[in-house]
Amino acid sequence: MANDRPYSSLVVDGVEQAPSRAMLYPTGFKTEDFSKPQIGVASTWSMVTPCNMHINELADAACMGADEAGAKSVLFNTITVSDGISMGTPGMRYSLVSREVIADSIETVVGAQGFDGFVAIGGCDKNMPACAIAMARMDRPSVFVYGGTILPGVERRDIVSVFEAVGGHAAGTVSDIQLKEVEETAIPGPGSCGGMYTANTMASSIEALGLSLPGSSAQNAVSQDKKQDSYNAGAAVQNLIKLGIKPSDILSKEAFENAITVTIALEGSTNAVLHLLAIAHAANIPLSLDDFSRVGKRVPVLADMRPAGQYAMSELIEIGGIQPLMKLLLAEGLLHGDCLTVTGKTLAENLADVEDYPAEQKIIRPMSNPIKKDSHLVIMRGNLAPEGAVAKITGHEGLEFTGSARCFHGEEAAMAAIMDGQVQKGDVVVVRYEGPKGGPGMREMLSPTSAINGRGLSQDVALLTDGRFSGGSRGFVVGHVTPEAHLGGPIALVADGDSITINAETAEVRLDVSDAELAQRRANWSAPQAYTQRGTLAKYAQLVSSASEGAVTDKYLG
Repeated sequence: MANDRPYSSLVVDGVEQAPSRAMLYPTGFKTEDFSKPQIGVASTWSMVTPCNMHINELADAACMGADEAGAKSVLFNTITVSDGISMGTPGMRYSLVSREVIADSIETVVGAQGFDGFVAIGGCDKNMPACAIAMARMDRPSVFVYGGTILPGVERRDIVSVFEAVGGHAAGTVSDIQLKEVEETAIPGPGSCGGMYTANTMASSIEALGLSLPGSSAQNAVSQDKKQDSYNAGAAVQNLIKLGIKPSDILSKEAFENAITVTIALEGSTNAVLHLLAIAHAANIPLSLDDFSRVGKRVPVLADMRPAGQYAMSELIEIGGIQPLMKLLLAEGLLHGDCLTVTGKTLAENLADVEDYPAEQKIIRPMSNPIKKDSHLVIMRGNLAPEGAVAKITGHEGLEFTGSARCFHGEEAAMAAIMDGQVQKGDVVVVRYEGPKGGPGMREMLSPTSAINGRGLSQDVALLTDGRFSGGSRGFVVGHVTPEAHLGGPIALVADGDSITINAETAEVRLDVSDAELAQRRANWSAPQAYTQRGTLAKYAQLVSSASEGAVTDKYLG
């Protein structure tokens, strides 16, 4: 049996650690607790967003599970921010930054307090990969718990419905009264955004990685199942401590291929590329954009989920969640069944007794009739993105788009032009200086893409950016363009009227301008002034790596 107190014993054992024990008595420790493994419970609860407003109850359940399994739980909090609230504002610059802050803070508390293992509970886009990053970094027995999905609003609305109604309002197809009604009825309660947006995508990919208990990714936020999942996670960490199983035993290259496979089959968010690269970096697993292309050639899109499709996560939950899909993918030889998971069993063992989907369901297509025969996450290169870009091509948009560049320095300028009707059919909207360093923070372009869709231009306008897209974005969109504009990447050299071609079949994004002309433009280009010289954003801009490397902040430290 493994040593079940390798870290907490250093903090609380022996005469010399009496001051440490003295500090812990008033927090609820009893004498007998000092001989138990200590399990931290990292809660992302706050009233900042409905995604996380219920997580305090889940954290309490995780603590109970750990305590009743024979450990001593210690609850602590970290921050979260809301993409949906800050979208389209300067505050969105902090969204991706928060992933690093959250991972750093969990690492800091777990390391400082000497926890022998921990549960990490996340419920929104960035705190979820942040939890997984912290698990990989600390490499102590740990389990991730997803906070769960929200129920649909009136008429199956969600947050994307509101963003698109704003575009419809600008186009004159949605009245003031209609917009107000959508605004008031789209978000009925706690939980993460209801389509296969970034939160549900990351929950599914983290489960496929083996870092959460089976079924954790597909449970409603307000449900007994979710409370039970949290309780079970606390007990599962104690079991992992006894077995001596750590994230490094779980996170292999094959596990990441499993996560990529499930993300593709579910038609998940482009943000999964960024976050899986970052988690792999934390786990010291070599993962690159090319791995997404390699896996994507053999994995079909099977889930008819919003935003490109019809169904919400709550409807997928009703037919069994993602476990039957994973069983199907395993049977087709598309998953590595021998990967270890936090149950202490392999993926194949976890899936052995899973029931198939009901015969009449329409959410998950059969392998013989996929929505798309290969990945919707297309890694593109070309003279506009020599180090890579990520496109979300679901098949609804077509496979090629050629148009005239309309260039904007930042999201606000692009949004104003779209809302004013300046963006027309045949335009490629180029939003630049929104990369990890240049933004800084790589803001998501949900407001512009939703406004384009709301104005009825989703089939006729493309959008290209060195920023990111929300999981709720749809249309002909290419993001994560690297090198980014702030570093003098080719996207900085595009001029209004230039012809740009986006080809999903050849995975190329091409600026139809001669090398000589680009060289002349480069000679006349200079980087704009940094957004800020002080504080968190300035520090992030100095440390952050390229989007093609996961936009991590410790890539070049040593």
